[in-house]
Order: sequence, then structure tokens, then C-alpha cells
Amino acid sequence: MSDLTYTPEHHQFRELVRDFVRQTVVPNHEDWERDGQWDRSLFIEAGKLGLLGFSVPERLGGPGVDDFRYNAIVIDELQRAGAAAEAIAFTLQNDVVLPYLTDLTTPEQQQRWLPGVVTGETVLGIGMTEPGTGSDLAGIRTTAVRDGDDYVVNGAKTFISNGQVGDLFVIAARTSPDRHQGLSLLVVDAHTPGFSRGRNLEKIGLHAQDTSELTFTDMRVPKDNLLESEGRGFYQLMKNLPQERLALGVGAVAAAEAILATTIDYVRDRKAFGAPIASFQHSQFVLAELATEIDIARTYLDDCLAEHLQGDLTAARAARLKWWTTDLQVRTADRCLQLHGGYGYMREYAVARAFVDARIQTIYGGTNEIMKTIIAKDLGL
Repeated sequence: MSDLTYTPEHHQFRELVRDFVRQTVVPNHEDWERDGQWDRSLFIEAGKLGLLGFSVPERLGGPGVDDFRYNAIVIDELQRAGAAAEAIAFTLQNDVVLPYLTDLTTPEQQQRWLPGVVTGETVLGIGMTEPGTGSDLAGIRTTAVRDGDDYVVNGAKTFISNGQVGDLFVIAARTSPDRHQGLSLLVVDAHTPGFSRGRNLEKIGLHAQDTSELTFTDMRVPKDNLLESEGRGFYQLMKNLPQERLALGVGAVAAAEAILATTIDYVRDRKAFGAPIASFQHSQFVLAELATEIDIARTYLDDCLAEHLQGDLTAARAARLKWWTTDLQVRTADRCLQLHGGYGYMREYAVARAFVDARIQTIYGGTNEIMKTIIAKDLGL
């Protein structure tokens, strides 16, 4: 069992994030939900406070801090405020896409791409999922054919978060027919001729987080935008997925804790048959069960965070975390909504929004069925 601790600097940072969420995110959240995407001012303000690009070196304007506890604090505070869509936006920028640009790049590439990430002027996205390829990354069909100093890219991606607002996308494309060794990663500027955004897809939840289809038609990407070398894409993706799943676990536990706290307050106030529904044994048992499960999840999450800080988080441990915590988040939202009765089905109640926002958590970042496959393989099955 690893020991996770937070320093006074971490606690001070949490207060900074909490103020940012209260002053910048919460007042605008409902407008962004109606608009179908968050406003770019969100990242500009975050950049001013140093909430983006923690691992970017100081020489490029970043904090140069390789400490995932800071990343986790940002996700945690956003989820607790009910800003799940904005939490995903920060997760993509800081936890999912940025590692490709800090760990797999040359100094020249870093100089081109990283300063804007830190200031919030450059919004990041990643293009893995395709219309016919979800969990099977080796089945990606988008092609990148070398032609002189460029790659000519043709294909399509779907369910791409930040698809409408994104500026730079790390995309997986096939540079040779081999299923695993034929994938390569390219960094694509959204202003490149041949790059096309589809419509903003209508989801049941996370309305403030835009999700789009991207289409590439004879798009010429400079060879200097290749990450490392050809044929490394599949392995590069696999290496970074544990951190993505850790970030999703952070958000899932924070969201579950917030839903539980809201529901406890509700059952204390709500009366039925002349008594608070908190006095009913059924309500007590449901909430007692959820509180216990969430405490267990928090303990395992902290253990995984500590392992990640030491560079020891394995793919199987991250898969266990992602499966268990996101499943628990969905279950918590469902059971808490039930305790709200008909009011729980009304969108103005936080539990209703939490219910629809939670559902995608068991799907993206690798479905929970894929997580169980990874776990089973780790068991030698």
C-alpha cells in the first residue's frame, strides 16, 4: 500500500483552483451547456493562473512540475462543482494529450507547440476513435502516405472531444499495413487545408463539452509533425493510456462523493408520510452502502495516484481503477436519483445532470469491458 500525502503547497493550490471554479466556471456553466461547448475564455483565464501544462518546462513558459497531484486537484474541484464537461476539457489538455507533446517531441517541436498550451491559446485534442474502430486501436484505417516532405492524410475520426474548439490534434494514422507496427502519431493543425470539422454531436450529457467528427481529405501534414518515428503509434498510445484512466478515476470518485453529499442533504430535508426520508431504513441502507463503496474507491485511487507519482502504475492497476470507479459513479448517480423520486428526473436538480454526465465514463478511455479484459490478461487468463 502506497502512502499519498499533500503538502501545504498542494492545499494552497486547491484554494486557487476552487476560487477559479467558483468565479469563472460556475457562473458560465449553464450558458456553455446551452451553447453545446465551453468558451475559449475558460482556458485563457486558466492559463493566467497556471492551471494548464504543468509538465511543460519553464524555458517554454510552463511550471515544469511533474506532479500529478496538481492535475488531480483540478479535476477534483471541477467535478465537485458539477462542471463535469469542463473537467473533461482540462483532462484532455493536461492529462491525455499533453504527455505526447512533452515526452515524444524534439526541442523544435516543443518550441512550436507547448507555449500556447500553457497560456490556453492552443486547445488540444486527440484523434483515435473512428466510425468503424473504437476499442480496437489496431484497426484504425486513417492513412498517412509519405509524399516528399509531407504525409498525405485521408480518413475520419469520430466522438472527438474538443473537436469544435481544438487547435492541435494528435491523430493516429496508418503508415503501413501492419496492424500494430503500422500506426504512427502525427500532430495536426486544425487550420491545415483538407482538415474538416463535422457538426457538434448531440449527446445526452456533458453538453458543455463539444464532441465532433473530423474528416481528413488529402490533408498534407509536414513530416516534422511526426512524433518520434513511424510505426511507434500503437505503443505510444498504450504507454499513455494508464494516466488517462487514472484521470478518469479521479473524476469519477470526486463526482460520486459530490452526488452522495447532495443526496444526503436532500433526504434530510425531503419529507414523505410526515417524516424526513432520511429516517427510512431503505434510504439509510442505500446511502450507507454507497458511502462505504466510495470510501473504498477513494483509498484505491489514492494508492494508484501514489504509484503513478513513483512511475509504478501498471496498465492492469489503472484498468481496475477505471472500471471500478466509473461503474461506481454511474451506480451512485442512479441510486441517488431514485432517492430524489420524480424531482431526480428534473434537469434543474444536480443529481439529474450528474446521472447523464456519468454514463459516458464507462465507455470512453477504453470501455469497462476492455478494462476487464486487461485485468484478466494480467491474471494470466
